[in-house]
Amino acid sequence: MWKLPKSSSFTGRFCCFPKDPLDDVETWSESVDKVLGCKAGQIAFREFLKSEYSEENILFWLACEEYKKIKTVPEMISSANRIYSEFVQTEAPRQINIDCTTRENITKNISQPTLAAFDTAQKLVYSLMARDCYPRFLKSDIYQGLLRKAESR
Repeated sequence: MWKLPKSSSFTGRFCCFPKDPLDDVETWSESVDKVLGCKAGQIAFREFLKSEYSEENILFWLACEEYKKIKTVPEMISSANRIYSEFVQTEAPRQINIDCTTRENITKNISQPTLAAFDTAQKLVYSLMARDCYPRFLKSDIYQGLLRKAESR
């Protein structure tokens, strides 16, 4: 079993977070953007969405955020096809709930994708999360438990 050296100055922080992940929990109630804007918030919200069987929403939203950072055409084509087959096409394993016009437009343009290829669908999914899922997240045991833990420090 791995142990911290006795001389370690471990402060309870996780190596993947620049600060304690609980530091921002109180701010998450301000907006869905506060939740999506930090890694710990994304993880907590994803766990909540998983419990509601709608994890595909945040996974799609995050995939779109990464997609927008792509710099090369071959990488864009590859990533666009992966996002399309995982989330957009009919009967996709993690099919998102978008209107048929948006789905058809993406399908029509997937062979020559742009960085804006998924913008409309991403906005629809964001709106669904903000309007529907986020208020329930704030009332959830997941968020309330993290809030109590943060306040008791």
